[in-house]
Amino acid sequence: MDRTDRIIRFGNDGWHARYDEGFTEDNVVRLADALGLVWGESNPDCVVVVGYDTRHEAERLAHVVAGTLASYGLRALLSNDVCPTPAVGWACAHTENAVGGVVLTSSERSCEYCGILVRGADGGAVSRTFLERVEQYVSSVPTTSRGPVKTVDLMTPYIEALRGMVDADVFAKASPKIVVDPMYGAARHYLADLLVALGCRVIEMHEHPRDDFGGIHPDPQDPWADKCEQAVVATGANMGIVLDGDGDRCGIVDAKGNILTPHQMIPLVLGELVQGRGMRGRVVTTLSSSASIARQAELLDCPCSVVPVAFLHLYREALQGDVLLAAEEYGGICVPQHLMERDGLLASLYMVELVCRTGKSVEELVDELEERIGRRCYARRDVRLDSGSIMVMRNILPGLNPASVAGRVPSEVDHAEGLHLTFNDGSWVLLRPSRTDNVVRVYAEAASERERDELIDAAYDIARAGI
Repeated sequence: MDRTDRIIRFGNDGWHARYDEGFTEDNVVRLADALGLVWGESNPDCVVVVGYDTRHEAERLAHVVAGTLASYGLRALLSNDVCPTPAVGWACAHTENAVGGVVLTSSERSCEYCGILVRGADGGAVSRTFLERVEQYVSSVPTTSRGPVKTVDLMTPYIEALRGMVDADVFAKASPKIVVDPMYGAARHYLADLLVALGCRVIEMHEHPRDDFGGIHPDPQDPWADKCEQAVVATGANMGIVLDGDGDRCGIVDAKGNILTPHQMIPLVLGELVQGRGMRGRVVTTLSSSASIARQAELLDCPCSVVPVAFLHLYREALQGDVLLAAEEYGGICVPQHLMERDGLLASLYMVELVCRTGKSVEELVDELEERIGRRCYARRDVRLDSGSIMVMRNILPGLNPASVAGRVPSEVDHAEGLHLTFNDGSWVLLRPSRTDNVVRVYAEAASERERDELIDAAYDIARAGI
């Protein structure tokens, strides 16, 4: 198939492709053309916000996307600089007559990739129905029509909004020393400068854009966070913050150089919202997320709902208006009061505020958390299959009811996301075929690494047996 005629399909987090396998200007224009047609058809003269990260040619292609959208009578507002994805979402939600936004990014993926994320009028996710309609309108021939584009400052109002979400006096009084690692991504300078303005002592690293991301994946987890972990220890910092490529997720590093897992960080952020800021509301998380989140919600007297995997399901819950926090298994945190999407910069600020307000180290906070909710060991492993085998797994998992797994008898069986088994001691395991890749994702959580790994190994065998 010629690359110009490539079939474009949206995954859970947008359309992504390698530069050498489909992310070409022609394909970008084809997709922008379809978006312009769908948006322009029912929303003439409305605003579309366009942003971009630090990836190769992202800025140039963002100009092309904005011009293509403008050719449909839409008013295209293009960021005047690199910006995190949450800034585009915030602009959508606070710009009169905005119908949506587009971001040129591939988030945590390596430098070989780029992509396009689409946001709705409220800055949140767009529906699967909308994306499927856009896919149907993708032409085989890229348009050459371009309209006028207005360049705007998206970052100043967004940063001011972030500043208003935290207590500046708490930051200034404690003045913690923090290493900030934007991983060569879109959050560079923005979070570091804001923390300095709030009174923190900041060391920023990996802040200058590089086409090759310095050989790392801009993903806030090990091993990619190693340099930040080392810098925290070497400089005697109180903590470190690692942000992914487009700034919608973060990782927190303690003073000993250990990065927190999402099932440690998310409950801590929730605790700061409820106990530190006096906020109330429902908590929503995904089926593949740690049970620590639900347990923390219970202890804080917050109702908790569990939904299928993919942020779109969290977004739908947030639309009901009673959600305090929505979080996914990868550490993305959404506080709907601020934005109907994940925001790694805001989550970082709340973690710093927690440290400043309590006067405790990140390590102490984690230890106290585990004393309250119990220690939980969480992990995920992917089983790669060929396309035929993955189809078999998708067909057999809904009817699979094993009598035991790793010598344990399930107390609950759920087929909403493949095969989810819960056991009496609170441990669980999930087998979930990916919607976009030829892999079965295996998740498990238990009180110890050994018990967790036994569940993962047993589930892995189930997945391989289905081939």
